[in-house]
Amino acid sequence: MTFITMKIFRCEQIREIDQYTINNEPIASAELMERAAGQIYKWFIARFDKGSRLLVFSGPGNNGGDGLALSRMLAVAGYDVSVFFTGEEGETSANWRHNRKRLSDETKVAFVHVENESFIPEIGPGDVVIDAVFGSGLTRRVTGLPASIIRKINSSGATVVAVDIPSGLFGEDNSANDAETIIQASYTLSFQFPKLSFLFAENEIFTGEWEVLPIGLHPEIISKTYTPFSLIDDALVNTFLKRRNKFAHKGNFGHGLLIGGSYGKMGAVVLGARAALRSGIGLLTCHIPSSGNTILQTAVPEAMITHDISEKIITDIPDTGAFSSVAIGPGMGVSPETGKALRQFLGKIQKPLLLDADALNILSADRDLPELLPPLTILTPHPGEFTRLAGETTNGYQRLMKQSEFSASYNCIVVLKGAFTSVSDPEGNIWFNTSGNPGMATAGSGDTLTGIILSFLAQGYEPLQAAITGVHLHGLAGDIACSCSSQEALVASDITDSLGEAFNRIRSL
Repeated sequence: MTFITMKIFRCEQIREIDQYTINNEPIASAELMERAAGQIYKWFIARFDKGSRLLVFSGPGNNGGDGLALSRMLAVAGYDVSVFFTGEEGETSANWRHNRKRLSDETKVAFVHVENESFIPEIGPGDVVIDAVFGSGLTRRVTGLPASIIRKINSSGATVVAVDIPSGLFGEDNSANDAETIIQASYTLSFQFPKLSFLFAENEIFTGEWEVLPIGLHPEIISKTYTPFSLIDDALVNTFLKRRNKFAHKGNFGHGLLIGGSYGKMGAVVLGARAALRSGIGLLTCHIPSSGNTILQTAVPEAMITHDISEKIITDIPDTGAFSSVAIGPGMGVSPETGKALRQFLGKIQKPLLLDADALNILSADRDLPELLPPLTILTPHPGEFTRLAGETTNGYQRLMKQSEFSASYNCIVVLKGAFTSVSDPEGNIWFNTSGNPGMATAGSGDTLTGIILSFLAQGYEPLQAAITGVHLHGLAGDIACSCSSQEALVASDITDSLGEAFNRIRSL
């Protein structure tokens, strides 16, 4: 399924897009570099005054050329700039040499060739370092003198602004990299697109706060270049949201079945049910152990209830013929009786389906169960649950590849929860969410997401659209709730209470 959204390209693809832009805009490569440096210049002067010493570290390639162009612009504007070059001038790119000459001709910026460690300047906490040593073309670990420079910058306490990508960081897979020789930036300013590696938790220490700066790369080549990776944003979700007919009634918006709960864990179903009802579902039934009746009918009077024959756990699941969609798992427990009920259920369910929480834990404990998943079932694991499902990985890139493989193997949609929640489909496409905040790392947040996606499935959204829309609205509601309180004070119910404003913001685009 193809959606119009911001793409994330591998670094070699970005180089091809750059070259296409140069050939077809057309624009000289030096002018494209000037455009890129100009974007960083505008970002920089809006945030830093002229009181700090600026130390620009330039490598010999085009990333270093960006740094030289930026140095010239900042010096002309009155900033105190010094440039420290690591490399050999005989190995520099043509654009580097062009900007080296302009820097010399148009400014009096001090230019130091760092020939050995004795040339590395002292760097203090009050300094601002601009990192333009290595760009996204780097394919091997940093060693030697550049590694020494990186270590000194990282230990200095200075504010570090990385040009396009932190020096030493690879754009995708950093499994074989050396964390000791990667710049730890305070800010990373990426040109036109984020790098895939920015989206993995272990790389936050290197990227700091990252921002994408547009540099006018050619829209034609961007449109026609395939990548499996994209971002979910407000504009994309706005294209998915259905508009309600004036004469609509509750029967038009589906009837969802939420299965879960166990003795002492009925709150998970309460949270999921409330979120489903706040997301537009027409009717909702909760199938729960009989001990939860009073809790559910008191906490969520809008929901209907069916009882399990067991008082404390789920042991049987009702016929789903009357329902538009089904979600199972929150607070359900993993007792043998519940596992048996899930197996029997998966063998006959033919409705749009979501599995979360303990349903996933049961799935991971019985290796035959995933084979029973109906096509395009949505799974919503957090990282620990996904590890139990798919196996151990050592970093975010490996886990992402395993997520994609799992979706393909079992013809399912995987929503891997966390910062930049990733949604994978069986065709190998992956969307990263851009809403949400760390305050949502709280008990019950995942249960609210289950309810939201269940609601969209019931309303007739295609499973992939339901997953993408649910994930983004869930995060946006969390952002709205956080803006009214704090990350520390955020609880799952706050997310549900902010869903109305989240819908309004999306629809206002």
